[in-house]
Amino acid sequence: MSEAILQVRGATKVFGSRRRRRVTALDDVSLSVGAGEIVALVGESGSGKSTLGRAIVGLDRLDVGELEFEGVDYTHLSERRLRGLRRRMHLVLQDPYQSLHPGMRIGSAVAEPLQIAGAGRGAARSPEVGAALEEVGLTPAGDFLARYPHQLSGGQRQRAVLARALVGRPRLVVADEPTSMVDATLRASIARLIRELRERHGIAFLVITHDLDFAGAVAEQVAIMQQGRIVESGRTEDVFGAPRDPYTRALFRAAAQVGSIEIAASAGAEFKMN
Repeated sequence: MSEAILQVRGATKVFGSRRRRRVTALDDVSLSVGAGEIVALVGESGSGKSTLGRAIVGLDRLDVGELEFEGVDYTHLSERRLRGLRRRMHLVLQDPYQSLHPGMRIGSAVAEPLQIAGAGRGAARSPEVGAALEEVGLTPAGDFLARYPHQLSGGQRQRAVLARALVGRPRLVVADEPTSMVDATLRASIARLIRELRERHGIAFLVITHDLDFAGAVAEQVAIMQQGRIVESGRTEDVFGAPRDPYTRALFRAAAQVGSIEIAASAGAEFKMN
């Protein structure tokens, strides 16, 4: 594995209080993502995956644990200093409508990271925005700059939020359920797109998903999460080929029973979907 760009150590997060029911969303979670590596974090709804993603980009604060990015401990950084760090890491939410303001044109939405970084007015029609749209398959880019989110299909909206993540050339993208709003056919294209972006730019991806097929198609490393804990992790081909933890085995059995999965033999295998 390449040198780690992200290190999560002992992450613990509890919601609630003494007077209200306390829920442990993260329980001593440790995880690493190598530079230019794609890691899939897999688990069912409520397992704590999205909470971990939000903590990594600084939207939720940990109660216990450490976060390190590019060798810098940012666990307790102020909001002002976190803004600078977020220019090099980007969160893609699972619902593109949460990321794209319905009253903002696509060009302006994709340009937001550039404006935050100080590119100023006119960024919506900058070469960087056009290049990002073209790179994610929204071509020709000029046809999409003036459109609103409701004028795009689900797959196009997902590509638009990926373009916004890409435009600032981050080192790490945390993609939370990037295929939740697209059909089975488009999942394969999103998997290929993420791998292509990694190859072109060396961007590391932490892909949060409940979709075992997608995880097998896109990631070299996988971590399985249950009730706030990582119960198994390793190379995707090893975990998928011979899962050790009972919960991991149960996930594969459940997916096979509903006919939703043909497990990839390795991370480089073709994406398959019944």
